[in-house]
Amino acid sequence: MLKRVGYFLATNLAILAVLNVTARLLGFDQYLYRMGQNMGSLLVFAAAFGMLGSFISLAMSKHMAKKFSGARIIETPATARERWLVETVQRQAGQAGIGMPEVAVFDHPQPNAFATGMNRNNALVAVSRGLLEHMTEDEVEAVLGHEVSHVANGDMITLALIQGVVNTFVIFLSRVIGQMVDRAIFKSRSGIGPGYWITVIIAELVLGILASVIVMYFSRRREFRADQGGAELAGRDKMISALRRLRDLYEPPALPEQLAAFGVSGRHASGLRRLLSSHPPLDERIEALQGA
Repeated sequence: MLKRVGYFLATNLAILAVLNVTARLLGFDQYLYRMGQNMGSLLVFAAAFGMLGSFISLAMSKHMAKKFSGARIIETPATARERWLVETVQRQAGQAGIGMPEVAVFDHPQPNAFATGMNRNNALVAVSRGLLEHMTEDEVEAVLGHEVSHVANGDMITLALIQGVVNTFVIFLSRVIGQMVDRAIFKSRSGIGPGYWITVIIAELVLGILASVIVMYFSRRREFRADQGGAELAGRDKMISALRRLRDLYEPPALPEQLAAFGVSGRHASGLRRLLSSHPPLDERIEALQGA
């Protein structure tokens, strides 16, 4: 759905807002404005802040995911089901060649799962209570394989790099537009006028939405690859069965909206909703596996 932008994007935008305010308080914008059309300096500034915001978000991802979802880490399995979960993730992690992720369960009645973490050897794989209740063991195994594949494929790092690049252009272009509008309309010649600040804020919002479209496109492509990885780790039939079960059971997202981008489910969408969706429709994912 339209707000299905994801926890990572929400955190990234919040951090960028803090960095922007900090830059203004420290006088970076005034300095860049006085530099006029020195695009090299502006681009360096934009890249530094854009990449910094993205990688701070990545570094915080696992901690914030636990907080948002209320995930309980399985330190010592208390039941046979928890022991099976840990053993399955451990086996799949070994097959995928990554370090053992933390395994967690979060309390929600709808089926979903997510994986996050800063690197392949320090990740988190979490499943909802609803996933365990509504899906067979084979289907849960396939979902776990999908999430382990996200970790093995480095999808969080890839998303951070892409987000850092689009952050750079959002910061760069918004300030170029701000300078143009301030000098052309408000006729400012010395110092930063109100037109600059107003235009930069509006441009960052508009360009930020366009940037999200780019990030979500790559997110949807990575889902197909994670499905293929889940099929290799658990079996193609199990992965197809899991996606079919999710299609039949799925209603609104089981995860909080802040975590939706790192879950396993997806719904049909069209227009702008489709462009801002982090997951392809489940029917498309099933068809892709059937044709593989």
